[in-house]
Amino acid sequence: MHKPIRGPRPLRQRARELRQEQTAAETRLWHHLRGRKVHGLKFRRQHPIERFIVDFYCAEHQLVIEVDGRIHEDRAVQDQQRTDWLEARGYRVMRFTNREVFHDIQGTLDRIVDACRG
Repeated sequence: MHKPIRGPRPLRQRARELRQEQTAAETRLWHHLRGRKVHGLKFRRQHPIERFIVDFYCAEHQLVIEVDGRIHEDRAVQDQQRTDWLEARGYRVMRFTNREVFHDIQGTLDRIVDACRG
């Protein structure tokens, strides 16, 4: 398992700011992921990986989780490029919509656990 490059200082500072500005969906998902509540998996939130800040990251499984709100409706191309960049470096990326997080949190968590198992 490789250790991610944390990114430059301004990126790390921005990650700290984003932790204070989480969306409602990110806050909901974080409530379930924090403190190893889901199958003992450790997640970090708003975590810098080289040039990006990912919503959630599980280093043990090199799993990136992104929660896509309305802003992502117009960013499909950029989101795909970001996913491709991360996957080319060995990360696995899962994307969930705000709707999935709010209306099927257990299904969302089950998919995350399944990804870590497989």
